[in-house]
Amino acid sequence: MSLNNTVVWLDHTKAQVIHFDKNASESESMKTHSTHPHPHQKHGDNHVNGDDNTLFYKDIAAALTDSEQILVVGPAEEKTAFVSYLTSKMPAIADKIKSVETVDHPSEGQLLAYAREHFISSGGMQ
Repeated sequence: MSLNNTVVWLDHTKAQVIHFDKNASESESMKTHSTHPHPHQKHGDNHVNGDDNTLFYKDIAAALTDSEQILVVGPAEEKTAFVSYLTSKMPAIADKIKSVETVDHPSEGQLLAYAREHFISSGGMQ
């Protein structure tokens, strides 16, 4: 069985990657390598822990190599930064992204249902 549809939910501390088809799914969780509570600029501090984000993004990207279509979701700007990273560093994976959407903090079941509905309604469920 080939689970070639993938949804990635991420924020600044963790990512949930679910590979799925109409009937089955496999899920994987990963956490950022950052030791900072939040990797974004705060209180005039221009230090953003880019190396930690790069490692985090590489971990997520590694989970996407066999995906044929990808939905990227999350509650804030981390999803956009991840897509920008893929576009510049891993364009073959970035080309598989079908949509980037704002989604708060769903359970794994809610995330899977959302992604299945997204791909079915767009006519792209594989």
